[in-house]
Amino acid sequence: MVVTKEFNLNTKGNTDIIDITDEVGRLLKENNLKTGIVNISSPGSTVSFTTLEFESALVNDLKEFFEKIIPKNKHYDHDNTWGDANGYAHLRASLLGPSVTIPFEDNRLVLGTWQQIVLIDFDNRPRRRKIKLSFIGQ
Repeated sequence: MVVTKEFNLNTKGNTDIIDITDEVGRLLKENNLKTGIVNISSPGSTVSFTTLEFESALVNDLKEFFEKIIPKNKHYDHDNTWGDANGYAHLRASLLGPSVTIPFEDNRLVLGTWQQIVLIDFDNRPRRRKIKLSFIGQ
């Protein structure tokens, strides 16, 4: 069985990292699936998902990591196409990818003790993101 859900989230952009674990868990509990996987994605080419220990020092480390490998204040050819100066955001998002898949058992997400699901909005402005969830299981 496949159950789809969605929710909206306002972001600040600029590598905004937001813990969405509780909302994904809440939506999982709304359906009758006990075991399976959930795929989490968002339409857009400047947003990504991953898992990490969501604490302020690691969040800062991750932001610094992306700034080192794909600097915001560098010119990218994409910036010439639309004039929106967010070429770095597209590159960062493509590095992580557009989705993450998490298993669930007994109607609960299977995550480590210190592991949370996060959305990262790399764009250079605030956005309203639609988060799409596909629960696949029984």
